[in-house]
Amino acid sequence: MLMCLGQFVFQLSDLAYSELQRSTAWRHAANSRVGARPARQFVGPGDDAITLSGVLAPEVAGKLDSLDTLRGMADAGDAYAMIDGAGRVFGAWVIETLSEGGSAFTQDGIARRTDFSIGLKRSDDMLVSSAPPGNGATMATIDGSGSGASHLA
Repeated sequence: MLMCLGQFVFQLSDLAYSELQRSTAWRHAANSRVGARPARQFVGPGDDAITLSGVLAPEVAGKLDSLDTLRGMADAGDAYAMIDGAGRVFGAWVIETLSEGGSAFTQDGIARRTDFSIGLKRSDDMLVSSAPPGNGATMATIDGSGSGASHLA
């Protein structure tokens, strides 16, 4: 297992990413001053974004319906807990973008190679979806307690 996002597991048999890029920002308000640089005050965390990209090749590794599963999760609009294979908790994330491009098509029009990119943004919501992908009916905390206490990284 490379990583899981809610109930979806990124792994060779389903969908494996080959690149992970993360960008984190912090917000600083600026106040103009005469004859000096602006004074800055830390006002909190900014956007935290992760982009996962890779290649899906169903004849070698991966399943065609994996991207559809992620689209269903994105359609639900829920935040999902993200944990890597080493057990590091990244917190709650929402799927903002999913792009794919196919090539090397079979005579049936099925891509033998699909390049994909998934854009995720960090959510400060204390609750994340514990429901199956695409069903936002049940909510729980990342630690599964349902207490509503924040345990996000």
